[in-house]
Amino acid sequence: MPDINFLEIFRSSFTLVILLLCSLLCCTFAFERWWYFRKARQKKVDEFLAHISGMFKEGKVDKALEYTAKIDSPLSRLFNYALAHREMSKADLEELLATKRQEERLGLEGNLGVLGTMGNIAPFIGLFGTVVGIIKAFRDLALSGSGGPTVVARGIAEALVATAAGLAVAIPSVIIYNYFTRKVKVILSELEIFSARLVIMLGNK
Repeated sequence: MPDINFLEIFRSSFTLVILLLCSLLCCTFAFERWWYFRKARQKKVDEFLAHISGMFKEGKVDKALEYTAKIDSPLSRLFNYALAHREMSKADLEELLATKRQEERLGLEGNLGVLGTMGNIAPFIGLFGTVVGIIKAFRDLALSGSGGPTVVARGIAEALVATAAGLAVAIPSVIIYNYFTRKVKVILSELEIFSARLVIMLGNK
């Protein structure tokens, strides 16, 4: 049986082209999310909180507002938002911070749906390519009028390559999606904890 030309299989299979585009999308959005979370990560949280707490004790709330405005992170934006509306009642401030946390959640979950979708549909695209490859194999067998592995080798190879390609796109996509979903949950939990503490601090200022 002659060697299987995978490059030729790729050129003749539109499902592999689709899976290649899916893999490029996954890589693009995975890098975009990594870069977003890298910037969103609050560095030296303990020092940040201690610095804010010290300003509160000294009555320098305006300084704390300026300090939080300089840092680009969900936690710092939450603090800045709370400080900007510190004159509101405790109940109103809690509701306002809840809406701010939802706003931050939208930013954290942005483009994660693409990764989740790729992880879900890539195996089905590969399965579709498998079915197409098997159909081609039986068609070639019928046209040749004789049996033998050489006749159906190309169609079967395309079918198997499509299956493998679908899994190769889906598995990393699901892993990356779950990883970033976990980070979103952790950050949102931290925002809930620190917003509750901040409301108490503002109530005692």
